[in-house]
Amino acid sequence: MALGAESGDVRKLIVKEVGSMVLTGVAVGLPLAYLLARLSESLLFGVSAANPATYVLGLVLIAVVALVACYVPARRATRVDPLVALRYE
Repeated sequence: MALGAESGDVRKLIVKEVGSMVLTGVAVGLPLAYLLARLSESLLFGVSAANPATYVLGLVLIAVVALVACYVPARRATRVDPLVALRYE
């Protein structure tokens, strides 16, 4: 990471990287979740395997948790003085 970067730029970079990982996970996990739901449809009481509200709610929940999980450490990391971090290394 460059020493001249502002804290907002660093947070955007980290959130962008985590966002791409979340999108990759959604692209892989959504079809797998649908297939597994079709296999276990008999265990889902009152919810069909093709219920879009369940999938959307799950995706939103995962996205919010992932963004909070990356934003809090990123904000904490941007508060550290770069010279202190370099001296620690």
